[in-house]
Amino acid sequence: MSLPPDLQVAFDAYERAILADDLAVLDDSFAPGPSTLRGDHAGLLVGHDAIRAFRSGRGGVAPRTLDRIESRWLADDCWLIVATSRYVGGGTGLQTQVWQLADGRWRITAAHVTGRTASFDRSVWRTVGDPLYQGAFEGPLLGLRVAVKDLFAIKGYRIGAGNPTWLHDAARERQHAPVVLDLLRGGASVRGLARTDELAYSIAGTNAHYGTPVNGAVPGALPGGSSSGPATAVATGQADVGLASDTAGSIRVPASYQGLWGLRTTHGLVPRQGMVSLAQSFDTVGWLTRDGATLEAVASWCLESAVDEPADTAEHDEPTLPDLLRVPREALDASEPATRAAFEAWCAGRTVELVDVGPLADWYEAFRIVQAAEAWRTHGQWVTDHPDATGPDIRARFAIASTVTAEQEADGRERLAVFSIRVRGLVGDAVLALPTTPGPAPARNADRQQLDDVRVATLRMTALAGMGGLPALSIPALRVESPLGLAPVGVCLVGPRGSDLSLVRHARRLTVGELA
Repeated sequence: MSLPPDLQVAFDAYERAILADDLAVLDDSFAPGPSTLRGDHAGLLVGHDAIRAFRSGRGGVAPRTLDRIESRWLADDCWLIVATSRYVGGGTGLQTQVWQLADGRWRITAAHVTGRTASFDRSVWRTVGDPLYQGAFEGPLLGLRVAVKDLFAIKGYRIGAGNPTWLHDAARERQHAPVVLDLLRGGASVRGLARTDELAYSIAGTNAHYGTPVNGAVPGALPGGSSSGPATAVATGQADVGLASDTAGSIRVPASYQGLWGLRTTHGLVPRQGMVSLAQSFDTVGWLTRDGATLEAVASWCLESAVDEPADTAEHDEPTLPDLLRVPREALDASEPATRAAFEAWCAGRTVELVDVGPLADWYEAFRIVQAAEAWRTHGQWVTDHPDATGPDIRARFAIASTVTAEQEADGRERLAVFSIRVRGLVGDAVLALPTTPGPAPARNADRQQLDDVRVATLRMTALAGMGGLPALSIPALRVESPLGLAPVGVCLVGPRGSDLSLVRHARRLTVGELA
């Protein structure tokens, strides 16, 4: 039984639009309304709006030709079409579509796409092996695969820092960074070097040179950064552990957006040798995992080697943390309504005390100034020598950083010292708890103003831990509705300095029966 002629016309028009990336025709080819479906390797999109948002940020498909088309009659107004394709650059794909006739028009009501198999996703990985480096053949981390953020030294490889010019000029590393060596000694293997936002100066997860990794939890959403590559590798099952850095939220934001466990360690606790710095007063090392048990295993092993502050060993004793959760009112006020409602529901039945931490905007401004001054001191000469090497967002950020005066930096440090005392006092006999981010991940096609607004709102919340030099753990405790469907949002737990491992164990106890 042959396709109806008008359906054949609609199918051919859709194929031409796919190759031309004609968004208007593609949008019109899918049935309007909330029940239209589209699935692929990244997940399921439900509703025309979610599909349109995904498509507008995709950027088209590689050149291809259809080499086989099969159709089956389901009803007079409903047909199934399955087609295979052959890509010009090699490889094959498969697409399955349900077309229905309504109001005189044939439109797709359900579709599934299987793209060609890639050797590896270049937006997630810079280089990858099986493994890239084999770990010890025994140990508590045996069998774990690690995605190493491309800021850390791996023997024999260059550090790329998310920028091709930086990578080109870099020398091959003569030894592993201590944090990489710790993982290898524990039995974990390095799967590969994973992408980072340029010079780690972003929390969106985008990269102007290498593309944007998928969000492993929400198709069509940003992955979060700057540890975007490690986070996506873990969320999509390509790695078990992400070794990453966190200056102002670069572990916790992608953990929140992709439903992961993400630990920012106490500032100065874990050695940072062999890591490209952004702002040394706030830079920390940490890990991303899919479950609490894996994170506890990694933290237990690696924190035994934490020797960056040997003069203050008492600070690093592992205390038993209290059940009291202190929740900053200002963080609740800064959260989106759905996130706040979900967080308050999560708090129900727990011992909670609302507290005032002060104006987040003022504290964050002090943090931003000091961070910018240090970022310019660290990378300003390189940015000056390579004015066109970075993407526009990062270039603009460094341009602002270059204007910070010594007086502004000194004033910022004075204000941060006051807040550091305040926030450390709040965790003396409690754990600070707040939504990790104001809301779920923005769509990949969000405009620049929207992303700037999300960035500022997010950093006002994530900077709390950084200003106090405190450990902070994001756990995937919340699920909220977003324009792209149900999406994760993390709950951030902040403990006293040196309580890193206790914080992970405490979170696991708090969430028994709720999370893995």
